[in-house]
Amino acid sequence: MAVNLAKHVPKTASDDGVIDAAKKVLGDALTDLTEHVGEITLVVRRDSIVEVSRALRDTPGLEYQQLMEIAGVDYPERPERFELVYHLLSLTKNRRIRVKISTDETTPVPSVTGLWPVAGWLEREVFDMYGVPFSGNADLRRILTDYGFEGYPQRKDFPLTGYVELRYSEAEKRVVYEPVALPQDFRTFDFLMPWEGPEYRLPGDEKATAEAAGAPSPAPAPNAPSAVNPKTPAETPKTTETPAQTGAGKPADVQATKEARKPRRAKAEKEVGKPEAGPDPKPKGSGRPRKGGGPA
Repeated sequence: MAVNLAKHVPKTASDDGVIDAAKKVLGDALTDLTEHVGEITLVVRRDSIVEVSRALRDTPGLEYQQLMEIAGVDYPERPERFELVYHLLSLTKNRRIRVKISTDETTPVPSVTGLWPVAGWLEREVFDMYGVPFSGNADLRRILTDYGFEGYPQRKDFPLTGYVELRYSEAEKRVVYEPVALPQDFRTFDFLMPWEGPEYRLPGDEKATAEAAGAPSPAPAPNAPSAVNPKTPAETPKTTETPAQTGAGKPADVQATKEARKPRRAKAEKEVGKPEAGPDPKPKGSGRPRKGGGPA
């Protein structure tokens, strides 16, 4: 029985008309608009993000009712180094749209928690990772980093090792914070690719270089061990045609096999040094008869 799987796929409304409707309803708040690989991105002014979000949510034909994510990107070379990306989903049309704004380290961004309460958590994450302030967020606290954390980890100028490190102090019986102190061994890293090889030369590398250039290897000094070990010819790999050739079932030691096949009583006598407790195998009165013919 053939099953039509196409009817089980959720229907997605086309993006036809979305760009014209967005231009009409957003007006001067829209600074740029792009469509690439079927995705629409709106670039709007920072101070208009609340009005833009409300228009995208409530305008018939757009109807992007749900805020899915607020992501941050850091471009240190720009005057407004941070770019915030709002991802909206239309539940009735089953399509998505992206809204971007730019800001710097000090200018606060209007909060959209009045439209979507979930934005409280998302804005706290952006504030924690990038240090972007939001005006109107009643609970703008760090959400991912620890208490007393210094700096913002997702900024491009934040050091990979951080500023402080934490460890458990057995003396103080608590977690303590200390400045990061890397040993000298960990301060110099080799960032070359493994297949490109290091820049330094190890003792003996000159031999490989000479052989690659076709130059003869230097002759060893008299009474000196050979500088290059001769290559051992590869042996023919062993193959087996029958189970008998593998030695399966063949005893490796005849004496060991005999020991293994001895009765349990004999094995115990060998380990303990005396027979196990049990009935005497030679009953009383079964010895040689005395002189006179009577039993012992």
